[in-house]
Amino acid sequence: MPRFDAFGRIIDVTRVGDRWRVSLPGSDGTSRDGRIEIPAALAESELADYLTDLYHESATPDAPEVTELGPGGRLLTDPT
Repeated sequence: MPRFDAFGRIIDVTRVGDRWRVSLPGSDGTSRDGRIEIPAALAESELADYLTDLYHESATPDAPEVTELGPGGRLLTDPT
């Protein structure tokens, strides 16, 4: 399941059948519906760009981009 840090907001995206399901994990281990639609034809490799388009107005100096997170919430690539 791809997990993203979208300008400081953690977003999980799961493929369910032919659709993408978006959820927002809570600090208590629960999650809620992300209430956004991602086009079914969008490839997994395009998710970060799509989330950037949706949430770009939430960018701040401390959270300037969308990054994909790996297991345990770590960045998949080292930014250095």
